[in-house]
Amino acid sequence: MAPESNPLPLHHVIDQLQDLVLKTDDVKVMLDELAAFSAATLADPATAFCSITLIQRKKPVTVASSQQGAVRLDEAQYDAGDGPCLTAIREQIIIHVPEMGDEHRWPNFRAVAKYEGVGSSLSVPLALEGEAEAGLNLYSTRSHGFDGQDIDSVQEYVRHASKALRLAVRISRLAETKNNLVAALESRTVIDLAVGAIMAQNRCSQDAAVKILKLASSARNMKLRDVAETVVSSLSGERSVYTHFDA
Repeated sequence: MAPESNPLPLHHVIDQLQDLVLKTDDVKVMLDELAAFSAATLADPATAFCSITLIQRKKPVTVASSQQGAVRLDEAQYDAGDGPCLTAIREQIIIHVPEMGDEHRWPNFRAVAKYEGVGSSLSVPLALEGEAEAGLNLYSTRSHGFDGQDIDSVQEYVRHASKALRLAVRISRLAETKNNLVAALESRTVIDLAVGAIMAQNRCSQDAAVKILKLASSARNMKLRDVAETVVSSLSGERSVYTHFDA
């Protein structure tokens, strides 16, 4: 680590991580700030940068980075299906590459690292307790940019950063679930409106109206919701239908 680095006291680090989660509404913004904070906390930001890799459904993605070069380094690993970050996550061990020029395990990654001016790297798994898999990646423009004391500091840091990331993942999943529920309810609303309109126009039962709607969907090779929107739009003149929720 560069001598200019000045790690924050642990209690301040914990406070900062808690603030990132509690004071940031947007999960992506929170994660980017976490990556930037990690880079600044664990190394000299003038010579090192950071990213966070998240693996869900066996697909790795860089969910945050302190600069774009970290993303390119991560994606080189994803394309090759291997690299220090993916190895750290898969084997749940710290992967330290002190001299990138001497590293021969991941030739594709090493080539991109050379292009990005990276001299050393440090990849540490983040504990998410089975919700997903993740890793913190530090890249330094210096050879031997991380020593033994740095690695110990990173291990202590990631224990607390893992909690912040775990909460961010849960918040993201809750938001996704909410959005899916709203979409499902809105789809149900427009179908119910269309069924009601067909019942009124044809003086038929609800079951008969549903069958008419499904036949139209099949005949036109359109989704049921799209056919329903067409029916409602022909009567109201409005394409969009909104579902209203009582507080």
